[in-house]
Parts: sequence; structure tokens; C-alpha cells
Amino acid sequence: MNKINKILAIVAISLAFMLAGCTEPSGSLELPTIFSDNMVLQQNENVNIWGKSAAKSTVKIETSWGQVVETQADNSGEWKTTIPTVGAGGPYNINIKSGNQEISIDNVMLGEVWLASGQSNMEMSLDGWPPTDLVENSERHIAESENSNIRMFTVVKATSITPKDDATGEWQMASPETTGGFSATAYFFAKKIYEELNIPVGIIHTSWGGTPIEAWISGEKLETDQDYSEIAEKLKEQRKQQAVYDKWLDSLDSKEVYTNHLNPHPFKGLDVFDSYFTNQDLDFSNWESIDLPNMIENSAIGEFDGVVWFKKEVVIPSSWDGKDLVLSLGEIDDMDVVYLNGEIVGATEEEGFWQTKRFYNIPADKFVSGKAIFTIKLIDTQGGGGFSGQSKELALYLEEDNSEKLSLAGEWKYQVAAELAGRTLYLFNPENNDYNNRPELEISLSSHTPTVLYNAMIAPVVPYNLKGFIWYQGETNVGRANQYMRLKKLLIDDWREKFNNDDASFYYVQLAPWHYNDINGSSSANLRDAQRRSISENKNSGMAVTLDIGNNDNIHPGKKQEVGERLALWALKDKYEKDIVYSGPLYKEKNISKNKITVSFVCSNNGLVINKNVPNQFEIAGADNVYYPANVEVIGEDLIRVHSTKVDEPKNVRYAYKNGAVASLFNGEGLPAPSFTTEEEIDN
Repeated sequence: MNKINKILAIVAISLAFMLAGCTEPSGSLELPTIFSDNMVLQQNENVNIWGKSAAKSTVKIETSWGQVVETQADNSGEWKTTIPTVGAGGPYNINIKSGNQEISIDNVMLGEVWLASGQSNMEMSLDGWPPTDLVENSERHIAESENSNIRMFTVVKATSITPKDDATGEWQMASPETTGGFSATAYFFAKKIYEELNIPVGIIHTSWGGTPIEAWISGEKLETDQDYSEIAEKLKEQRKQQAVYDKWLDSLDSKEVYTNHLNPHPFKGLDVFDSYFTNQDLDFSNWESIDLPNMIENSAIGEFDGVVWFKKEVVIPSSWDGKDLVLSLGEIDDMDVVYLNGEIVGATEEEGFWQTKRFYNIPADKFVSGKAIFTIKLIDTQGGGGFSGQSKELALYLEEDNSEKLSLAGEWKYQVAAELAGRTLYLFNPENNDYNNRPELEISLSSHTPTVLYNAMIAPVVPYNLKGFIWYQGETNVGRANQYMRLKKLLIDDWREKFNNDDASFYYVQLAPWHYNDINGSSSANLRDAQRRSISENKNSGMAVTLDIGNNDNIHPGKKQEVGERLALWALKDKYEKDIVYSGPLYKEKNISKNKITVSFVCSNNGLVINKNVPNQFEIAGADNVYYPANVEVIGEDLIRVHSTKVDEPKNVRYAYKNGAVASLFNGEGLPAPSFTTEEEIDN
């Protein structure tokens, strides 16, 4: 090597070392999605903020309200610190720097932050779910919703067997373009708080229809309950197995099917191997069998959301040739596309029709007598899915004369074609036999699986600073009242611990009346009473009563404004110390005197009022626990007296204790009393 080449080599080596010293350390600066433009931070607190960067790197956070904070990432690149906030206001911005990397968060407000969660009645948006599940006056509320001080972050649905550190979602300001997709209950709660306090309100909305309370509790908390310790342990053991399954899912073709107000019908016209399954030459004799009507969850599939194809061969009488037919399938949960001999004869591909009976007209030119094959693509998006009608409703008959029917109830063949996980539909190619070749799982995850919604939809926002929680859930746990009381306390304790906020308020909604397939039964009344008793079981908690605003024909009643505002009344009284009436009459105690029982109440502001225009809701029982309709009279500011000629030695009173109950007892402010029983214990 000559002298010049040696010099060049030395320069090159030196330059390489210099460049290496200036290179950004490995590990990019990242923040969870909850920390993003338009967010609301809790005012007047040291708020938590966390993220990732290069290992051991310095992270500097600077806010436009005058705070500068530095912290250091640990060996794995994770960092966490706190930032002092000031009083309500904004907009502000936050800059986060690490090395040469920088993230700017713009249009940040300081105000009051709440987390809203539960099942479908919390999930139900201002747009509603047409045609039957609608929010009253929604068009007007949406049109008048322009308010940059009300903001909502909606967590996209997901499940996970392990706690996640991030979720999909975005902060949105209330406006006619956005609020249609906001949780209606949470929006009306936020709107009432804003109107009373005149400060920004941020809602973290994370809910999923049809889900049980145990899905929202962390594994370590749930395993302390005697009914769930075993499955919580099994889920921990399944984590490696689940990782293999998830990796396999990711190797499949998939489609994004996120439902929101901008894309309300993502399943409409969606091809899920349609040509394969509707091929008339397809041999389906070896498919699994199920008797319909039935739910998917009652088949070998088990807990499941996704797409399942059903097939059945029938023989159409020759006497029906040249005549129009009607296909009746009863109620289908959630959506369906129906084929006869490979041609579409009917479809319901929009959400919200799960309680709608299916009737599809089949013109005479669409069939010939003899062998025929019905093929149904069933799409289940959440909760239970399948054919929920009665056997007699599955039938084919003449349009002009329904006296002669061809029953379609009984054995059908089925095959799974796709699995829905959050917003992703994973496709099981039937030609490759994907579904039957899937990796083994002892427990199939769904939105019903214990802990999985906590892991995917709560853990990612822990420990974001907030004032409290609002909760609308319980329908899926009807029939398990005593267990629900335990689980609800576990959930409240769990969330307070995880968010490092022992004083966080927890306000929830007592279930509205609905028939639950037995309007005079008491299964939901037992759970409503468990909810009532939970007020005293949990500090800083309160309950909005919906006994007067339910709909026995619809589990999704439309009066969401009243629900949200009644939740807000508890917060305004308890958290913000407003001098307001916040609850209807709450049962306090009973006093038995001869053949009468006197019942006293708290929150009987301006006296008690009994609405005589609705059926009597009071019942009384003796030691045999047989209840009879009771005579009731108001005898004081907070007292009623109950008796019946059929009960000489009364022991207990109960009020509005039917699945389909209605409210008749109010205080002078017009707020209803909740269902209650004076019995010491609740039946499940």
C-alpha cells in the first residue's frame, strides 16, 4: 500500500468512528396512541406519561404551559415520568425529544378525564344501529354537537391473552362530523359535565357489546375469585400456545372490517370465499352438523365471532312449480346472505337487525321442483351468534298460502370460513382446509373469554390519569347475580389499583327492564338488586336508575341522554360538590308492625311520589316467601307502608321485581327508585 492509500485508509477509518459516534442509538422514540393530538389531560395533577426510546437515552418533555421534565429510558428502552398540569384550559402542545428524534402533540386540553366502558348499551353510538336500535333525537344532538371542549378517544375492539401496551384509536373533538360515532351515553355524560363546569371533558371510551364483566378484569385479580381461579391459570399456561396461533393467523389473508359512522356497513358485499361455498357441485357431506335453530356457541365451534357457512339439501314439491315462495328463517344474529341453488335470494348485511325476523321472497323463476340446496353465509360480529328464532319459523312455504310448509329446522352442515378478531377478519381458505389445520388451542379466545378485554382494551391506557369511571354492563351476566356482586367489586378494586387512583369514582347504570325471554321472570331483577347493593359495597360509587326509561321490546333503549345525564348527576354531586339532587329514592330499611311493613328511603328529596298510572309494582311476602300484590301508601317524607290481606305476618317487600318491570316510585324531583327487595340474600 503506498503512502497516499495509507492516509486515505486512516481517514476512512477515523470517519467511520466519527459517524458511529453520531449515529442515533437503536430504538425509536414512541408513545402509546392515547398520547396524541387533541387529547385531554387531567387538570391540576402530576399526570403520567410513558413510552419507548433508545436504551438509557435521555427523554426531555416540554409543555407550552411551562413545564420541562427529563427522564431516562431503562435498559429495554422503556421510560415513564410525570408532568405537572395546571388548571383547565388550552389548547396547548407538548414536545418530547430523545437524541435527534422528536414528537409533537398538538391541540392538547387540560380538563376532566373519565373512562367509559361496558357492553352494547355503552357502545351504542349516537348514530344508533338502524333500523330498531336508535337514540332518541340523535339527528338534532349530532347537528348541535360542535364543541372542541368535548373529546373522545374510542379504543378499537381487540382481545389478547396477555396485557398489551398499546391500542388502536384516536382522539376526536365533538362535531357533527364525528359525534355520530361517539358512545351516546358517554357523550351525554361529558356534555352535562361540561355544561355545569364549563371546562374541557375527555372520555376514553372502551366497550364491547354482549361482553361479560369477567372479560374486563385483569388475570391476577380474577384468579382470586373461586369461580375463575382455574381458568385464569389455564389462560396463563396457554400464552405460548396462543402466540403460535396468533402467528398462524397473521400468516393468513385478512380483511379490515372496522365499523364506524363513516363506514357503517363493512360486511356488505364482503366476499368470504362466496363462489367456493355456493358452488352447486361442492360436496359438503363431510362437514360438521348442527341442529338449527341454534347458536354458534352451542356447536363444536364454541365461543366465536366471524363467518360460518351453512348448507342444507331439501326437496321442493312439484305442486309448487310456477308459484312464488317465502323463505322464513326467524331471527338471525347478526347478518346473513342466503342462496338457493347458488343464487342470492335474500340478504341482511347491515348491523342492528339481530332481533329482526328474516322473510325472503323467492319468485317462481328462481327455482324448479325437486332437489334444492340452501346455502347461508352467517356473519357474527359480537356476542352470541346464530339462528335465535323458533323451530317453526325455519320454513319454506307458498306466498299465496302458508298452510303447507316445508320445515327447514333440524340438521344443517356448516364450515367456518373466517375469524373476526377486533377489526380484522382472518380468512380460512377452504381449499387449503385452513380451519381444520389450525394450531391447537385449549381455550378459544373471544370477547367472552375472562381477562382478554382488560388485556387488550384497558391495559393499554393504564395508568392514564383520570377522575373516574362510568360503566354500563350486566345484561350478559343476568342469571348470576351473587357472582356479579363479587366480580363487580373485583373490577372496581382492580381498575383503581391499576390506575393508581384509590379515590377514582365508579358510577354505573342499573339494567333497564327487558323481557329476557320471560317478562314476568326475575333473573334480571336479581341482578338489578345486586347492582343496587353494590352502592354500599364500594366507596365512591353510585348508580343511575333506568327503570322508567327502558323498553321491554328492545334491550337497547333509546333514551341515552337521560342515562348519561343521570350518571353525570352523581359525578356533579360527589366529585364536583354541586348542590343538586343526584338520585331517586334508595331503600334504607324495613320495619314490621303486625300485618304491615314500613319501608324508609334516603334520597327522597321533596317527598315520595307513587305513579298510579302504571301497574302496581309492590309485592309482599310472609315466611313462605310467596309474594302477593301489595297495597302501598306514602306516609311521610321518606316512608311508605305496604300490606296485603293475603299476608297476615309479612317478612319482606319487593318493588319492580320482574324482568319487564316499570317504575312507579319517584322522589319529588322526578328521579325513580331502583328495583329492590328487602330480603337479606339474592337468588341467582
